[in-house]
Amino acid sequence: MKKTLTIFTPTYNRAYCLENGYKALCRQTLKDFVWIVVDDGSTDNTRALVQSWIDECTDFEIKYIYKENGGMYTGYNKAIELADTELCVCVDSDDYLTDNAVEIIVEKWKKEGSDEYAGIVGLDCLENGTVIGDLFPEQKSINLIDLLFDKYPLKNGDRKNVVRTELYKKHCPMEEFPGEKDFNPHFLHLKISLDYDFLILNEKLCVVEYQPEGMSNTIFKQYLRSPKSFRKMRLLDMTLPGIPFKYLIKTLIHYTSSCIISKEPCVSASPRKFLTVLMWPLGLMLTFYIKIYNKK
Repeated sequence: MKKTLTIFTPTYNRAYCLENGYKALCRQTLKDFVWIVVDDGSTDNTRALVQSWIDECTDFEIKYIYKENGGMYTGYNKAIELADTELCVCVDSDDYLTDNAVEIIVEKWKKEGSDEYAGIVGLDCLENGTVIGDLFPEQKSINLIDLLFDKYPLKNGDRKNVVRTELYKKHCPMEEFPGEKDFNPHFLHLKISLDYDFLILNEKLCVVEYQPEGMSNTIFKQYLRSPKSFRKMRLLDMTLPGIPFKYLIKTLIHYTSSCIISKEPCVSASPRKFLTVLMWPLGLMLTFYIKIYNKK
C-alpha cells in the first residue's frame, strides 16, 4: 500500500548524530511513511551506516541517495524529485521526530486535509520537551507569511512544516547557484504561502538541536559566501503581501548588500527601486561590516 508521508533528511558528515533520527522512526506508533536520506557528499561513514539500516529495517522503507555536495537546499530538490507520497516533511540530520509524530500528522490530514490547504504546521521542541516559541492561536489554519511578519503575538520559534508533495514539486527544483550552498529552503514555504494557508497542529512533532556548525549559527559567513542566494530570497521578501515597512527597510538593506557582494543587478531588478536607491548607502555599510566580521 502506498504510504502517506515522505520524511526526508539531507545530511552532510553527520553520521555521528543521524542514528537518533533513525531510532525515532523505528519508535513511530504509525509506520505510514517512507524515509529518504539524501547524502550531500559526505566523506564519513554515512553511506555504510544507512545501508546497515536498510538491511535490518523491515517496518518501513529507507531510500538512500548520494549526490555531490551542494548544500541543504539541493538535498530538498533531490528528495522532492523522488517523493511520491501525498505529504512531505524535512527532518534535519541532527533532529528527530517525536514518537507519535507520524500518527498525529496522518490523522490530522485525513480528518481535515484538502486541496484548500498547503499542509500542516506543527511545533518543534527541545530534548527536555520545551516548545520553541509559543503555541499557535486557537484557529483552524494560519499563513506562514503572517507568522513571518509577527501578525500574531507569538514568540519566535521553530515550526515543523508538513507540505503537500504536489506543491513542493510545483516550486521545485529551486534555482541552484554554483558554489553557493546556503540558500534557505524556507523560500519554498513562503512561495507556497502566497496561495495557501497551513492547518494548525498544536502538537510537538520534532525534537531539534542547534549544532554549532549549523546554518543558523553561521549567518555572517553565509552572507559572504552565498550572496546570490540571499539576493533571491530578499527579492521574494520584498513582494510578500502585507510586508511591514520596518521589515521592508531591513530587507532592502540586506538586498543591496547581497547585490554589492555578488555584483548582480540591484536597482534595475528591484520591485522597490526608489527605496533601493535610498538604502544603498546602508547596504554598503552592512557589506563593510560583514567583511570585517568574517576576518575575525
